[in-house]
Amino acid sequence: MPLLLLIRHGENDFVKTGKLPGQRAGIHLNERGRKQAEALGEALKHVPLKAIYSSPLERAMGTAAPIASARKIEIRAEPDLMDTDVGSWQGKSLKVLRLTKVWSIVQNAPSRFRFPDGESFVESQARYVRVLERVIKKHPKPKDIVAVVFHADPIKLVVSHFLGLPLDHFQRLSCDTGSLTALYVSESGANLLKLNQRPPFDFLEPQEKDQKKAKS
Repeated sequence: MPLLLLIRHGENDFVKTGKLPGQRAGIHLNERGRKQAEALGEALKHVPLKAIYSSPLERAMGTAAPIASARKIEIRAEPDLMDTDVGSWQGKSLKVLRLTKVWSIVQNAPSRFRFPDGESFVESQARYVRVLERVIKKHPKPKDIVAVVFHADPIKLVVSHFLGLPLDHFQRLSCDTGSLTALYVSESGANLLKLNQRPPFDFLEPQEKDQKKAKS
């Protein structure tokens, strides 16, 4: 079964507006985000990736592009990797939302919350897991390495699922922009190798060295 490299997209200026992006299109990487994407591409250029999957949202595709370019691999856009559908909360100020009565539910009991006109966290988690289970079936060999580029909460929800953590604890995990989380999935379970790592990735270096030796 494969090693999944779960990558959060790079930084963008929409975050600075203090609004909830949800599945909003048209959000592109800013200068720092592009540098983060380039750093990921450089750090992974010698890693023998079998495939690169990405959320179709621009901030994710823009992050996947340098990784794909370095390996000359086509990016496989997966609509089900899009961020959580926050419904009528999309584009609303987080400062205002934090004042609502339901905000404590979002933070303390997310498994019991549904975004108005949108998804519940339970539904979005199930959506991401279905995608990754399909990816795992397509790349079943133990040495297969697959990159999946998407969003912060989805990555934390996925890690929580595969490690058997309660959904209500998923916000205790961290996932910064331009970070990588490595999850090895096998028939007997899953192992979290790295969480919220920034390049360079020391734990991937032996594969880089092995590949260089093979070319010499």
